[in-house]
Amino acid sequence: MSLVDQIAQRAREIRTDGYSMSIGEVLSLYRDGDIDIHPEFQRIFRWDDDQKSRLIESVLLGIPIPPIFVSQRADGVWDVIDGVQRLSTILQFAGEYKNESDMPQPELVLRGGEYLTELDGYVYSKPSEPGTTAFNEALRRDFKRAKLDFRIITKESDPNAKYDLFQRLNSGSVLSPQEARNCLMVMIDRSFYQRVVELSQNANFQASVLLSDRQEEQAYREELVLRFFCQVDLTGGPTELKKEYGEYLTGWMRNAADPESTYSLDTATFNETFELLNRALGEDTFRRHENGRHLGPFSISSYEFVTSGVASNLDRWRTRPSTDLKSRVESIWSADVFRSNSGTGVSPRRRVPRLMSESRKYFGE
Repeated sequence: MSLVDQIAQRAREIRTDGYSMSIGEVLSLYRDGDIDIHPEFQRIFRWDDDQKSRLIESVLLGIPIPPIFVSQRADGVWDVIDGVQRLSTILQFAGEYKNESDMPQPELVLRGGEYLTELDGYVYSKPSEPGTTAFNEALRRDFKRAKLDFRIITKESDPNAKYDLFQRLNSGSVLSPQEARNCLMVMIDRSFYQRVVELSQNANFQASVLLSDRQEEQAYREELVLRFFCQVDLTGGPTELKKEYGEYLTGWMRNAADPESTYSLDTATFNETFELLNRALGEDTFRRHENGRHLGPFSISSYEFVTSGVASNLDRWRTRPSTDLKSRVESIWSADVFRSNSGTGVSPRRRVPRLMSESRKYFGE
């Protein structure tokens, strides 16, 4: 197929439309449930009140705002792909925003802007706090009449178009790779995302996986949950992955989360694996063992090797003393099969399949 033919084919698969809409119209769509801004994203996209105030200032001054991308679902509802924080800020300022429990959230109290310094302390309507001032009727009308540009992926498009577009728009953004995956999970199947979050809060998992504050903030714990299931599901032996591991994990997650997929998260295996590991080693489970001591921070290579090996051999380890499992986990640090495949010079696309293949044998001996 030539490049020209390929472009023509792909262009037919992604159909878009675009037009401007007033904020008043957007508020009506939101009240009627015709636009889904995924309130779960609020835990992922973090804007402070200064950033929110700058957006409202831009709206009032007519400063162009980047277009908001939405995808039209089969039921006609618009899924917001890019622009969640912009829309939620506008809704919060107007006193319309509801969280993921469908509870109304407090109105946004504006901070002084770069150009509109007098915005400080203003709210949209009724003052809710001492020292705040409400917009008058004319300002509220001007605000509701302000236009927002929308780009719509129509329902006739390829079903995967909105996920591909989300990944492209958020590539290299302030989101961590897992925060972007979390957004994709919410769009694909909210219940799948909720199960992953619940597992990330498992007490044994939390106790045996010690992460830095930065890793916690960037949703790395949810990534480790996905890695666990992706690794257990990995077949093909030690052959190098055809793409970088991050891309591989995202692709696996998209397939697993698809409501039409037959895949189901094996929570029983996850829970038992971390119960055994926490009982045996606690917070030292994934820390380097050397000269009888546990050293350093959390090790992703040991996580991959140990969790895959134990999960694949639960029948063996559930009937043995915790001291046996402790000795086996600590022994990996001197084992050639682990050391040769987990050094800094081994890329994840080579490391992961090799460790998975060897770990199942190592913990099955």
